[in-house]
Amino acid sequence: MASTIQALPTEVVYLITAGEVIDSLASVVRELVENSLDAGATRIVVSLWPQQWRIRVADNGYGMNLDDLQQAATAHSTSKIRSSADLWKINSLGFRGEALHSLTTLADLEILSRPVGGKLGWRMIYGDGGKVVQVEVTAIAPGTVVTVSHLFGNCSSRRQGLPTTAQQMKAVQAAIHQIALCHPHVTWQIWQNDRQWFTICPAATTGQLLPQILPQVRQGDLQEVKLELPNPPNSSLPCTDAIHRVSPHSALNLVVGLPDRCHRHRPDWVRVAINGRMVKTPELEQTILSAFHRTLPRDRYPICFLHLAISPDQINWNRNPAKTEIYLNEIIYWQEQITQAINQALSISSNNLKEAVHTTRVSKLLKAAEAKGSYNFNSQNPNENPKTPNSSLPTPNSLKAVAQVSNTYIVAEHLGGMWLVEQHIAHERVLYEQLCDDWQLLPVEPPIILYQLSPAQISQLQRIGLEIEPFGEQLWAVRNIPAPLQQRDDCAEAILELSWGGDLQTAQVAVACRSAIRNGTPMNQQEMQTLLDNWQRTRNPRTCPHGRPIYLSLEESALARFFRRNWVIGKSHGI
Repeated sequence: MASTIQALPTEVVYLITAGEVIDSLASVVRELVENSLDAGATRIVVSLWPQQWRIRVADNGYGMNLDDLQQAATAHSTSKIRSSADLWKINSLGFRGEALHSLTTLADLEILSRPVGGKLGWRMIYGDGGKVVQVEVTAIAPGTVVTVSHLFGNCSSRRQGLPTTAQQMKAVQAAIHQIALCHPHVTWQIWQNDRQWFTICPAATTGQLLPQILPQVRQGDLQEVKLELPNPPNSSLPCTDAIHRVSPHSALNLVVGLPDRCHRHRPDWVRVAINGRMVKTPELEQTILSAFHRTLPRDRYPICFLHLAISPDQINWNRNPAKTEIYLNEIIYWQEQITQAINQALSISSNNLKEAVHTTRVSKLLKAAEAKGSYNFNSQNPNENPKTPNSSLPTPNSLKAVAQVSNTYIVAEHLGGMWLVEQHIAHERVLYEQLCDDWQLLPVEPPIILYQLSPAQISQLQRIGLEIEPFGEQLWAVRNIPAPLQQRDDCAEAILELSWGGDLQTAQVAVACRSAIRNGTPMNQQEMQTLLDNWQRTRNPRTCPHGRPIYLSLEESALARFFRRNWVIGKSHGI
């Protein structure tokens, strides 16, 4: 097997920003496990002895032969790139060739490795500058084991400036969680002081893996969207996804926590990964937050993990030495695609209608926490061709209005069970989105007269577009009003409410809330059905603009469990 690791040309070294940042135990773990992933590993074992400043990472990757091992820790040596042109075609997590070399200047480095198909394994010990000081044959399975000992032993001030051991272990765990989300097919075993600390089992998708990392979130609280996207117009190279399969298209993988079921006090779970690495991209993070605007309660933030697999020529990894920040070309194109994907994930469509169950609430309500049983229930529409894929668009009449409870809740039936929909906030969501799309101010005659407005109130009404002028001492005339308020008897009270502050969207929420049908209002069958149809067509039908859940779903299988419909004739009668 020929050597694949070689020193980079000088001109390439000058094009790469400063070497790897080895500043903590977490940074060492990150660099080593990224090398393992680049080597095709599907099982990675990380062992830590923090008090001894020792780390070991073992994997089942491709391994290295003798020639590669002798070259691996020298400055700017890598198998990932060869020339300056390769900097625009990076498909690997590492490429600078500095991580192992940096470790030889800060710690004792030992590598054991055996290539797949190789008959011999080798053990190398490296000295300062990456030179091999000891080499011997060793027994090892195909793969690589890297051991870093006495980290920062020659720099005591560096150790003293680091956080406590507990904080460093927390950083290590966070780093592994981030990498695991980007590579859900990998098995992780993490040991601390010779005791198993935690494990992460492989999963088919990131959405299935996420509950292992965020235990308070259940599988039913998440919605996952996978899309193939055309590359941006200026992209000239094919895309390579997180596990390095070449594709003619870009790929978008999105996992969102449904806003009516889970959210956070901080925006700590708005995360973006690109081509297998978690990165900081304020522009895309803000796009995600904007897409969730007016779907969550006040001061709450979404759970959202976005993974883009895009053409390497769209990315410049040289923004930060740790490769955690990037420059991304065609940023507006990606922002548009992300917004559309989030809207798709939050919509209620024929694809996710049956799965739109409030898992936690229903399990408590019905006290049926056991796994779903199998019942003779046919959720397939008999008039629908089973070979025809469901549309991803909302389908009017997929919910059928059945009755009204307490003049407040609409009982709606669908093929997979039944829903309770609160009429006021469902109508509020409909009106709010209509106002966002078409904010109309209509002239009113006679004008609305208001009394004793402060300068701040007058300025606020003018800010949202209302025409207001003095009409006498301490009197003010409002000559145009939002269209939904035109037929209301409490129009003056509504205008006064709008004068107390907030931006245009705040005003739109207030108008929608005041204009929506009130709870306690009787509705006939056609009115209920019209409201359900309009509500299903909204972009964010799961919550009202204040973040309240609009519906409660009772799935057929949950109802069947509660009523114990899996009985057997004879046995259930005591025969």
